[in-house]
Amino acid sequence: MGALRVLLVDDEAEFVSTVEERLRIRGIEAEALTSGAEAVRRLTEREFDVVVADMRMPGMDGLELLRQVKKIRPATRVILLTGRGSEQDSESGLEHGASDYLIKPINIDDLIDRMKKAVGA
Repeated sequence: MGALRVLLVDDEAEFVSTVEERLRIRGIEAEALTSGAEAVRRLTEREFDVVVADMRMPGMDGLELLRQVKKIRPATRVILLTGRGSEQDSESGLEHGASDYLIKPINIDDLIDRMKKAVGA
């Protein structure tokens, strides 16, 4: 398997940009977007191993994005991010096919471990 291909989706532009940079430094192909709609368009153009998406975004939230990912790219793994106090949302995401979830703020090494575990690497 080559470099892990990851699509990051979070409406907090500074957050996804920072995570994207930190993943790239570690040899992971990362691309950051700030909306679920952008992510859906990108997924029709390119295959990713993992989508890491925030649960709470304006417009299309993480749960709806998860549903769309499973329609467009059924083999793509999804890891959901949630703020404190909304673990129940992420557990709902697991019931709908998410591979895992993390509570913000995230630890980059933990995220990488969970992405590798999700794809069986």
